[in-house]
Amino acid sequence: MSARSTNRSVRYRRRVSDDKGFAELAERHRGELRVHCYRMLGSFDEAEDLVQETFLRAWRGRSGFQGRSSVRAWLYRIATNACLDALATRARRVLPHHVGPPFDPGQPQRAVTDVSWLQPFPDHLWEPVAPHADEPEAAVVAKETLELAFLAAIQHLPPRQRAVVILHDVLGWPARQTAQALDGTVASVNSALQRARTTLREHLPPGRADWAPSAPPTDEEHRLLRRYMTAAERGDLAEVAELLAEDVRTTMPPYPMWLAGRPAVLAALTTSWDAGSPEYVGAFRMLPTRANGQLAAASYVRRPEEPSYAPFAISVMRMEKGEIVEITAFHEPALFPVFGLPPHLDR
Repeated sequence: MSARSTNRSVRYRRRVSDDKGFAELAERHRGELRVHCYRMLGSFDEAEDLVQETFLRAWRGRSGFQGRSSVRAWLYRIATNACLDALATRARRVLPHHVGPPFDPGQPQRAVTDVSWLQPFPDHLWEPVAPHADEPEAAVVAKETLELAFLAAIQHLPPRQRAVVILHDVLGWPARQTAQALDGTVASVNSALQRARTTLREHLPPGRADWAPSAPPTDEEHRLLRRYMTAAERGDLAEVAELLAEDVRTTMPPYPMWLAGRPAVLAALTTSWDAGSPEYVGAFRMLPTRANGQLAAASYVRRPEEPSYAPFAISVMRMEKGEIVEITAFHEPALFPVFGLPPHLDR
């Protein structure tokens, strides 16, 4: 070990053992650890809890920190193992199209609370990690992604394979470092990677052989989102029809229903947007937002007798070639504050 590395290790140990120093180091990494735990669990709420568990474990075990790795790597190792412990007693997170066939109009629909549904992640809490002066090895992650298609696919992996893919393929850790974090061997990591990549290819959207992050939304995609929001506020089905791909898929967790194809989506909207229908949802107001690196629309709804618009859903869009190919509408009003969205909108 060089003199420079030795000095850095000494600084790490001193700061970890000091109350104030530990708190500062932990807080520096809170954001990226939240993202890491979210990738592992597929739940924003549980990721928050696991970050706190990580800091508690790190605090209790700080006397064992030798400074041979960076504080960042040490915290990631603790967080990964905390997530693996949690996943031992939890079902994988899913979306409606993972658990049943497309919606049958003849069947009643209700919110299902005994299924572990995937949750969205607000973009304003997700920033790619840049190197810090004390940790030059913490390079910006080139393949970092939170895209819903990737999150949904990775949930199909067993927990340990999930951890290997995230540490090695997403965070860019070498196989040896990944093996050390998981108390395994390089051979076991490489074997797990091979199996995991095969599974991911089966569950990623067509044409997506890898999980590199998509480019930032284009001006055309922003215009597409604005047109969608305006059409929803007007209840303009003809305009919505122009925006949707023929094979569009819409899902609405925690409702198990999902719709396949433009005709099915328009048929459902015809009923729910009709003020004379017993299934009328209400009038909409929309605000743009971002989730999982994708454009999204936060919808608020108001029935005729109500004084204001209440939170309804956060709809994450996947767009291709000037069309909306997938809408995942998360009907979780409790998430609106996390996205920095107002609690209601006035008439």
